[in-house]
Amino acid sequence: MKEGKAFFKSRMKWVGLVGLVLSAFSLFVHFLLARFTEYGFSEYQSSITIFSWRPIFETSHLQRTSPLYRRLWGPVGQLESVHPDANPRGYYAGPSAKTNGYIFVRIQGGFHEIRSSICDVVAVARFLNATLVVPEIQQTTSKKGISSQFKSFAYLYNEDQFIAALEKDVNIVKTLPKSLKSARRNKEIPVFRVPYSASPYYYLHNVLPILIKHSVVELVVSDGGCLQAILPLHLEEYQRLRCRVSFHAFRFRQDVQELATNILHRLRAPGRPFIAFDPGMTRDALAYHGCSELFQDVHAELIQHRRSWMRKRGIIKGQLSVNSAKQRLKGSCPLMPEEVGILLRAYGYSRDTIIYVSGGEVFGGQRTLIPLHGMFENVVDRTSLSTVWELSRIYGREANLDENYPRALPSAQDEMKLDAWKNSGPRPRPLPPPPARPKTYNIEGWWGWVAESDNEPESTVVELRTNAHKLLWEAIDYFISVEADVFIPGFDRDGKGHPNFASLVMGHRLYQSAASKTYRPDRKEVVRLLEQIRGHIYHANHTWLTSIRRHLRSSLIDGLIEASNKSKSSSFLSHPVPECSCLRPDSGETSTNASSLSAHSQVQTALGVLHRCPAWMDGEKSSSSKEKENEEDIDENDPSSSGLFFQHSGSHDVGGEDINLKEESQFEDQEEDGGD
Repeated sequence: MKEGKAFFKSRMKWVGLVGLVLSAFSLFVHFLLARFTEYGFSEYQSSITIFSWRPIFETSHLQRTSPLYRRLWGPVGQLESVHPDANPRGYYAGPSAKTNGYIFVRIQGGFHEIRSSICDVVAVARFLNATLVVPEIQQTTSKKGISSQFKSFAYLYNEDQFIAALEKDVNIVKTLPKSLKSARRNKEIPVFRVPYSASPYYYLHNVLPILIKHSVVELVVSDGGCLQAILPLHLEEYQRLRCRVSFHAFRFRQDVQELATNILHRLRAPGRPFIAFDPGMTRDALAYHGCSELFQDVHAELIQHRRSWMRKRGIIKGQLSVNSAKQRLKGSCPLMPEEVGILLRAYGYSRDTIIYVSGGEVFGGQRTLIPLHGMFENVVDRTSLSTVWELSRIYGREANLDENYPRALPSAQDEMKLDAWKNSGPRPRPLPPPPARPKTYNIEGWWGWVAESDNEPESTVVELRTNAHKLLWEAIDYFISVEADVFIPGFDRDGKGHPNFASLVMGHRLYQSAASKTYRPDRKEVVRLLEQIRGHIYHANHTWLTSIRRHLRSSLIDGLIEASNKSKSSSFLSHPVPECSCLRPDSGETSTNASSLSAHSQVQTALGVLHRCPAWMDGEKSSSSKEKENEEDIDENDPSSSGLFFQHSGSHDVGGEDINLKEESQFEDQEEDGGD
């Protein structure tokens, strides 16, 4: 009997042991799946608790065929015949097997500056019949303590895709030959610090002779572009080459591309369209344009400090103190997120509209976005649509950088105090001198050094790495902004007065899908309209709402024409029309739509798009219908949109659509005829 009990206990122990082993094995398998099946794991967790964003929807879905949906989300009918076409036109020789030498390029700057500069250097390499070495990109790598991976083109873009996509245009190699590498290390190759927006003849007369003589030159590009935006007509193929680089050769590195795609899928998961909004509120831009008084307390001081720094280095030549109110009235300052929110609500976007906030930096931090969150319940960004783990995976392994970073040596006086304490004889000894208080500050909070010093402290390793990570943040935001159903910028100039991140997004959207809704509000006009109701902003009258709607609607076309006159002269990629576009008239257009044809021809004449699309495009389906002509109706008599437009959007917002369908249709033909 005892032997039977012992045997039973022994079996139970073995069963328990096997159960523990199986449990451990199961946990191990789950961790492996979590590590190596990133997409499925993220999608699984996204439905549970890991994301801070939970979409709140109070209105039912609008019918895609309804006038209100077409006005808010539908394509711009006048631009639907404009299509992308960056292929060479006429004879275009491939790159020569024998070139004049190698061009090595170092590019310094932020995301939009790097992207614009790479497109320029590819065109320069083709122009000089040179072999281009894959450019080295630098944002914050001029100081020690940062991993060398930040200097790599592959840190941001896919090298192999870049080389393969341009093999018929330019000879590109990943590195210099060994002999030239050693010459560069010894600083024996000629270096050109290329001026901003240099003409082709600068390279022909200054760079080419040196390139032929030494077989290699190094170009340093630091201002966000090294070739003039508008080239002579006989060099028009170089404009299309720029388009092929920016819109076809560039692909973000694989893990960044995958994360951006996952975030886009999560945005679209609710089955609703969304708006991408880029505030454009960087510290440099605010300082350059003299907009410090838009902020209060320490943030205004920080902007003034940066403006002073810019004046010392000759970046700006104006006065240190600028009347920000006058700058704002002139349209020279960014629209605040609150002002953009007012525009969107006044135009008719409901409270539950999904808004994605892009940009690597929003100066002033999250508190600047509080009014926007108050107007829209579904305001999100990359951090609320991804996990910390997903973001940290794309940064790389740099755990030990802090230990290798050179630290300041203690002063001689501190060493003497420490020695005196050690040699002060028997106890009780005096307390040791306290360690120096570290000067830490937060980019979104109080900057302690402002009150203590006129000099900004040297950036720490963490800050340098964060600045480099901004390239990846903006890469994700760029991808999502280009794919958004609607895009609206808060500002279109950077800290040097050149087109910024938002300008590149608008140029890409214009090339890829000209008819997608991209608002380009005139800031001067918007500020004037906002000043009219500053005292009663929550009770806007019907006339004011109609003015806002007319302005935003007209900005879809008028802003485009304005960009061709202003932005294009500084950055070709911000307005790649007509060189990289073609015209495909809608086969469904008839003489009965004379007003529509007239409006389309006016837009095409203004944009200069006269090139007929190649025949192979004619086979594509065209969505021609009477509805296309009417998507920009204004709801002028829609009572549901007047008065307190910040109220909750329940059935009230949708009911106006059903009540006023007849009233809306009365204004459709008027608006298409140019009733503004």
